[in-house]
Amino acid sequence: MDSLNSLIDGFGTALTPVNLLWAALGVLLGTAIGVLPGIGPAMAVALLLPVTYGLEPTGAFIMFAGIYYGAMFGGSTTSILLNTPGESAAVVAAIEGNPMAKAGRGAQALAAAAVGHFAGGMIGTILLVVLAPTVASLAVDIGAPDYFAIMVLAFIAVTSVLGSSRIRGLASLLIGLTIGLVGLDQMTGQQRLTFGSLQLADGIDVVIVAVGLFAIGEALWVAAHLRRSTGKPIPVGRPWLGKDDVRRTWKSWLRGPFIGFPFGAIPAGGAEIPTFLSYVTEKRLSKHRDEFGRGAIEGVAGPESAASASAAGTLVSMLTLGLPTTAVAAVMLAAFQQYGIQPGPLLFEREPELVWGLIASLFVGMVLLLALNLPLAPLWAKLLRIPRPYLYAGILFFAAVGAYAVGGEAVDLVILLVIGLIGFGMRRYGLPILPAVIAVILGPSAEQQLRRALQISDGSVTGLVDTPFSVTVYVIVALILVWPLVKKALGRTRP
Repeated sequence: MDSLNSLIDGFGTALTPVNLLWAALGVLLGTAIGVLPGIGPAMAVALLLPVTYGLEPTGAFIMFAGIYYGAMFGGSTTSILLNTPGESAAVVAAIEGNPMAKAGRGAQALAAAAVGHFAGGMIGTILLVVLAPTVASLAVDIGAPDYFAIMVLAFIAVTSVLGSSRIRGLASLLIGLTIGLVGLDQMTGQQRLTFGSLQLADGIDVVIVAVGLFAIGEALWVAAHLRRSTGKPIPVGRPWLGKDDVRRTWKSWLRGPFIGFPFGAIPAGGAEIPTFLSYVTEKRLSKHRDEFGRGAIEGVAGPESAASASAAGTLVSMLTLGLPTTAVAAVMLAAFQQYGIQPGPLLFEREPELVWGLIASLFVGMVLLLALNLPLAPLWAKLLRIPRPYLYAGILFFAAVGAYAVGGEAVDLVILLVIGLIGFGMRRYGLPILPAVIAVILGPSAEQQLRRALQISDGSVTGLVDTPFSVTVYVIVALILVWPLVKKALGRTRP
């Protein structure tokens, strides 16, 4: 009942005219940016992060929530229409959505995706309301060794499941940890990797790192591989679903959230794995298996519902533990830190108006997302006609303006370009971006918790494993590291 009463108070905050305006603006901006090729939710939030600096925290995070969900829908729009996923979670939508578009059923695919996002977001947010306070109350008893173990789990998990190899994932993680070391040591005040520069003494702002790795790196990568496209834009009519379409998709919309939400809440979960699992599930359960690969609408509805629910699961870990499980959560955590707010177990007690206003705004944002995107789908299709040179020139411009707005220092633009070149190099050699962003965010906190745990135990390493929780987490870490080797060994022994 406490959660229900808090949620009702949250609706009182979210439904004020000003916050409704920020929610609508966030959904609109998020969808507009997310619908452009190569731009996912993480880049959308990173690009628009400086825009919110003048807002009070509640309005800013309500706008962020709208950007997050809007950009996720936008990524699937690009995936369906042009077979160009705006983000990794939208890859599965292209498998069935693009054949539907080529067959003249792009409107139905977009509608199935929109309703899927609505259903997944609603069910996922309900689970967030039910589970988040419980997780937060349990997390109050977590100490420094436990937090360090959780962060190690995040580091290991994110390097294990992303990229073409573990070595590349680890290399990306080390790049992020190195960037996170720049600045003054939090405990001793000693300068690290500043090269005598006073501008680097405060460290490199996470916003600049995120914008550089995502936006600048992607723009440079696309510019290096730019090819003129002669294909004509695919026309998109008015999105609608017939009775047969609804009959085939309603179960998919309801199944998706229960696959997506748990994966969103675990370290390195995100939406990629649950969308593939949802697709496989729908293919096995569907009575129209012969259509899969040629435009089965269930293959759009289920994964998109799972992707939206995973976003709600991501917020559980970020709000209750301060643990970003995706790149978007990492950027949003940076936004919390900009306002001097630290997500974690005590957030629900210290900032109840902000937290419950944010959660209530997710429900409002889902309704706005559906209301805006169903009629505006043809408009998003027209945005895709922007020539790619102009498109990415605009991205570079807004990225530079955003980076300069962070501190008002010209050196920030130089740092942005350097990190952008690092992002370009990472793409060139197949290094995933997410481990680096997670490392920049969690690296300093992991170092602090490690030192704190060692101080408590008078320098004894056993102090890192002196709680049942930390031991359990390290067992999970060991399983993640050992399982691929065991799997390979079992494969060799089979005749």
